Amino acid sequence: MTTKTLLCVAMGDLSSLDTLEGVIQGWDICKTGSLTGAAKLLRARHVSVALLILNSEDRAVPEIDAFLREHGHVQWVAVCQPLVLQHERYRQLVAEHCCDFHTWPVDGQRLRHTLGHAHGLATLHRAPRPVPAVSARLVGRAPATRRLLDQTARVAPVRAPVLIWGESGTGKELVAQAVHEQSPYADGPFVPINCGAIAPGLVQSELFGYEKGAFTGANQSHPGLLESANGGTIFLDEIGDLPLSMQANLLRFLQEKSLMRVGGTRAVPVDARVIAASHVDLEKAVANGSFRQDLYYRLNVLTISVPPLRERKEDLEMLAAHFFERYAAERSPRLQGYSSAAHGAMRQHDWPGNVRELINRIRRALVMAEGRLVQPSDLGLAEASNGSAGCVPLDGVRVRAERQAIEVGLRNGKSVTRVAEELGISRMTLYRLMAKHGIDVPSRSRAK
Repeated sequence: MTTKTLLCVAMGDLSSLDTLEGVIQGWDICKTGSLTGAAKLLRARHVSVALLILNSEDRAVPEIDAFLREHGHVQWVAVCQPLVLQHERYRQLVAEHCCDFHTWPVDGQRLRHTLGHAHGLATLHRAPRPVPAVSARLVGRAPATRRLLDQTARVAPVRAPVLIWGESGTGKELVAQAVHEQSPYADGPFVPINCGAIAPGLVQSELFGYEKGAFTGANQSHPGLLESANGGTIFLDEIGDLPLSMQANLLRFLQEKSLMRVGGTRAVPVDARVIAASHVDLEKAVANGSFRQDLYYRLNVLTISVPPLRERKEDLEMLAAHFFERYAAERSPRLQGYSSAAHGAMRQHDWPGNVRELINRIRRALVMAEGRLVQPSDLGLAEASNGSAGCVPLDGVRVRAERQAIEVGLRNGKSVTRVAEELGISRMTLYRLMAKHGIDVPSRSRAK
């Protein structure tokens, strides 16, 4: 029999654990009296269930709230003195972060049942970890993503310029950072420059810098962005937006590996790798005269094409899980993950805004979702349609039937015990199904 690990955080009063240890059986218990100690244990041990013991109302609620929010993947069970729960801030803390709570004196049998239920919920919510990619910045396993990772790994060790093409929002800067991190310039700075965001009148001085007295207001010499990247990588984002007048100066910099500051009289050597990116077709820009042909050929030595999100939908679930964890601090503590309907809606959507759109929809859902699982409506997406022809997948029918049967029973005001009896399942199974479908128990339906 596998021993389960239980973390007990007693908030400075470890003596209260003596009573609990006598009634908790079948658990490998690790104890601590502080949040700092709890964080260390969570990093060192595989913990999915934890007891939070609050015996005093003088603890710092914001600190505890931030800690529990950061470790929302753990199923927390609170054990409190009754007086503690008379304070609104502690009631809110327990309600938002804990799957259940007990008050002293603790009923040992009920506590064991609670911990078993919490362990079951943790098992249901446990999602597969993303497969490590060649770069920690690039996540995915779709064939198109694998080709991207292979291209990145091939061009990274070479010092030649790189040209990255991709639609807006596909993550061209992340690809550039991945190239930089695997390149000979990895120890140097990574300097991103958005060529379309610099005012035309300031492009020269921003990129190449200026000497003292070069113009009114130039009270001291100032190195430009290109010079600040010495020893590292320059990322020229949206290179197609660079004014024609500046393209000649950039070409000279690429050829000679040096630059002249505005008002300067000597060349400043700069050893930096250049990576450029564009969402427009630079060949067409050359044809219509908006981009210099010689600069295009100078940049287009090694090319990387970043696929749009619609061509790598196999990555959606992994990306969604990645951003769920990345923006965990913004989500409701009750939110545990995505519903199957949400995953279906994401697969059906075409994602014209690519990964940037995915991030925005997920961040909105993390804040606005009211249940335990993100639904399509939280993402601003329509539920996935099975089409007008063909058979409906049996899994979808079963999932919808389960959810409907449970919701109908609870909506009619029946107790959890009564609903479980009518469905022919145990209360524990019903609780697990409710967790699976993100269904909360109405207060009038709670079992007594």
